[in-house]
Amino acid sequence: MAKDYVHQLFAYMMKAGLTDDADHLHVVAISLFVTLLCACIVLGHLLEENRWMNESITALILGLCSGFIVLVTSKGASSQVLQFNEELFFIYLLPPIIFNAGFQVKKKQFFRNFVAIMLFGVVGVFISFVIISAGCRYVFPKLGLGGLQISDYLAIGTIFSATDSVCVLQVLNQDSTPLLYSLVFGEGVVNDATSVVLFRAVQKFNFDDFTGLEALLIMGNFIYLFLTSTLLGVMTGLLSAYIIKTLYFGRHSTDREIAIMALMAYLSYILAELFQLSGILTVFFCGIVMSHYTWHNVTDRSRVTTKHAFASMSFIAETFIFLYVGMDALDMDKWKTTTTSGPESLGVFATLLVLVLVGRAAFVFPLSALSNYIHKSPTTNISIRQQVIIWWAGLMRGAVSIALAFNQFTVSGDTKNPDHATAITSTIGVVLFSTVVFGMMTKPLIEWLIPHRAHDGSDTSEPTSPKDSDLHTPLLQDRDPGYEGVHFTVPRRSSFSMLLRAPTSTIHNLWRKFDNSYMRPVFGGRGVTHAEPNDGIII
Repeated sequence: MAKDYVHQLFAYMMKAGLTDDADHLHVVAISLFVTLLCACIVLGHLLEENRWMNESITALILGLCSGFIVLVTSKGASSQVLQFNEELFFIYLLPPIIFNAGFQVKKKQFFRNFVAIMLFGVVGVFISFVIISAGCRYVFPKLGLGGLQISDYLAIGTIFSATDSVCVLQVLNQDSTPLLYSLVFGEGVVNDATSVVLFRAVQKFNFDDFTGLEALLIMGNFIYLFLTSTLLGVMTGLLSAYIIKTLYFGRHSTDREIAIMALMAYLSYILAELFQLSGILTVFFCGIVMSHYTWHNVTDRSRVTTKHAFASMSFIAETFIFLYVGMDALDMDKWKTTTTSGPESLGVFATLLVLVLVGRAAFVFPLSALSNYIHKSPTTNISIRQQVIIWWAGLMRGAVSIALAFNQFTVSGDTKNPDHATAITSTIGVVLFSTVVFGMMTKPLIEWLIPHRAHDGSDTSEPTSPKDSDLHTPLLQDRDPGYEGVHFTVPRRSSFSMLLRAPTSTIHNLWRKFDNSYMRPVFGGRGVTHAEPNDGIII
């Protein structure tokens, strides 16, 4: 067990009298992780200007180096200090990352590109899922993996359809390339949610007697989970806005309103998991609603505090995940369990990597063309250069893929099935390779395709977060300030074409009227001001 290996690593501490209880070894392990987190932050700061590195890659490499040291110290027994647990990932580490993404995202950009994001994040997942599952089912038996069931191949399809939104968040910049950031990261969040929902739908059904009706049931279950998860996030966000607006905790202390915001955000995720919905989708839309309503109902000091507190928690969780994945990659138990030879393992790895490349290209370029056809606007048109960047940036796989793989192929983090062990090690290999290689090449690729980070066609008038200088940006605006006074000639279209290309300004106008007339009077939002409590605390 991991605890025994840690005991071997730090046995000298017990001899030196630094600890006299084996239970304290967990404290030693946590201390090591906290130290490594601090090292990641320092190294990330020193490498901030490096065009090849980012903090996720730094954490992965540092995790690999630390795992190697533990492996050598334990004489090849294990590289683990803490054992990977998908529940730890989904319940504690992922929620602050996804919530902060929704809380800080540029809402105007997100909803302006909502059609493209949903095409990539939902339709694209199904296309990639089919290609990867079918490709693995055809190739893997020829590489010696004959013990996998049809449900395993479908699970592999969902595992490798999940892009890593955490990586993309650190690779792209929301201010330099707002359209690209909105599309890739928005797709990443929806993609992860879709993959998790599809993964759970696959696990629920018996594929021994699979029929077309089963496929329809999976699709119906997916739509149900998707809509109910989104609705739960919106309702929780509105409830938090109503509570804070009505009770106004800030008149006594800012601590209570900050606490209620953080707890209700986490509550939305836990409720989604409790009802077996998609917590990722729920907490993401909860973050969007909270930034539009709840955040404006708190005092100015609470706005500053929540902005930095949520961002800091997200940053720590991101770094912890990549450090964790890096250390777990050298776990000898999984590598010893697999019975496939070196060439066969390399063949499995190469097959998965090629299917990921092909599966993503199969939907990015066609769906980009469809999105451009639906919305013929300079602000939402996706050029071929941007399509290449979107394809490349979305090739990265991360901790979501690893967590799903552990859920499918292990029991309590361990597996005795050689084929399952091969699936786990191949997943880890693809995650490490895609994150490091594709991640390192993304920034240079962007600089080459878009020289000097040229303006990508979207306006940057919206602040980098809902807490910056211009605090009163509505959820959807009726016009783009960057194109004020510019008139576009729109050719006459058929009725169906006009329906697909409903003027964005009209939708924004209708939303603003509805929002100002019915939503803001009840839930607050932009324009709400409160007096600061005289509690003598300076934040």
